Amino acid sequence: MESTKKMGSIRRRLVMVFAVTTGVVFLVNMYMYYNINKSISTIDEVYVSNMELNNLIETLADVQKYVYEYLNTKSSDSLENYYRSEQTYRELIDKLNRKVIDDDRMLMQKNIKNMSESYLNTVDDAVNAKRGRNIEKYKVKYEDAFTLYEYIRTYINSLNNEHFKYNSNHYMLLLMSLHYLEVISTAVLLVIMIFNIILIIVVTRSITGPLRNLTEAANEVAAGNFEVDLLQTNSADELEIVTKAFNTMIFSIHEYIIKTKESMELQSKMEQKELMMTNHLKDAQLKYLQAQINPHFLFNTLNAGAQLAMMEGADKTCLFIENMAEFFRFNMKSFDRDSTIGDELKLVDSYIYILNVRFQDGINFYKEVDEEVLDKRVPSMILQPVVENAVNYGIRNIEYEGRIELKVYQERDTILITITDNGAGMDKSTIDRIMNARLQDSAALKAGAVAKDSNGIGLGNVINRLRLYYDREDIFKIESGGPNKGTRVTIYIPKIDLALKADL
Repeated sequence: MESTKKMGSIRRRLVMVFAVTTGVVFLVNMYMYYNINKSISTIDEVYVSNMELNNLIETLADVQKYVYEYLNTKSSDSLENYYRSEQTYRELIDKLNRKVIDDDRMLMQKNIKNMSESYLNTVDDAVNAKRGRNIEKYKVKYEDAFTLYEYIRTYINSLNNEHFKYNSNHYMLLLMSLHYLEVISTAVLLVIMIFNIILIIVVTRSITGPLRNLTEAANEVAAGNFEVDLLQTNSADELEIVTKAFNTMIFSIHEYIIKTKESMELQSKMEQKELMMTNHLKDAQLKYLQAQINPHFLFNTLNAGAQLAMMEGADKTCLFIENMAEFFRFNMKSFDRDSTIGDELKLVDSYIYILNVRFQDGINFYKEVDEEVLDKRVPSMILQPVVENAVNYGIRNIEYEGRIELKVYQERDTILITITDNGAGMDKSTIDRIMNARLQDSAALKAGAVAKDSNGIGLGNVINRLRLYYDREDIFKIESGGPNKGTRVTIYIPKIDLALKADL
């Protein structure tokens, strides 16, 4: 259904282009038509004020004429005409601006209004005097009204002239505006025409461009070049359907080639990894064999056992010898077999017991273990070398009381093992050298801690074996605040990898 909707989208695009261009032209024409009509309406309004003043003076003349006729004839028709013209004149007067401002025309309008009020009042007095047969009074009032009439006519004519001058100037400005509007209309139409041409070019290029790219890519594939880049299109039309089909074909070819290469590389990598593991195990076995015959270590250990036997009796001596036997037994077992976290902790306990016998309980060791993970499988000999490093290079030669803490706990999909001491600490360069060392870097591995009474397995060896075992770089972390601020080592054991190892 989606492809059906897309069919004809190119046609819709072309129709939209022409519809938009036509709509723009129509809107521009409507805008110009509106402005032209507005200008014409403004021109018509220019002389409205003159027409109103002419109407005002004509109505004033009617009032004066009908008053004169009534005063001479006293006919009811004249009186009725007078009242009608008077009412009309009052309405016209009310339309005049009532504000007194600095503008001369506005001031003249106020004077006309005030004089007109006086005039109409005087005329009313004359009419009432005529109706009351007061001859002297209506003659005087009529003469006063006639004088005001002449003044009003003069003011209205002057105001009319001022309006005419102003409207003439305004009229010329409007004519100039119409001329400019005509020029602007022509320019806008030209711009729209150019825009329409550019829009048509862009739309047609958006259609022909992807077709040209698709043709070139198809020719490359036909020539045997399967490394062509995938085509990009966002047209959402028939071209997109064809382009996606072509990209799917290219992707399938690339995927097949990549899988073939990866298969070969994986096989080679597995062989290299197996060789490196073998070298690491041989290196560890060699060092342990050397440690087993280390005269100094054996002498000190056996001498401590003899002293303990002499001072405290056979029970503790037996316990000491059992721990020694357990320690050497673990050292001599095959490195081809995995260990468990529980076995690694037992080895650490034996090691700490031996050291406390040698140094008269001088090792303050504490541990906190989540027992749910004791049966989890790990590479052998990954904890005792770290604890040994904390003893020899952390708390051995400090002047204050040393302390070592070992914690085993879980966080989400990871088992974390931390060994923390409050000893001499490490500087950043030493940490970087140990973390970046490889098995072949003997100097760096020695810097990872191999003491004269050590079992010979340094931190570098532990780090490399963990990385190879789990195929991860972020498996081991060393932190230190600096001199005399202690060191923390964290080992990250992934649970998923543990499950896979157990299945294997």
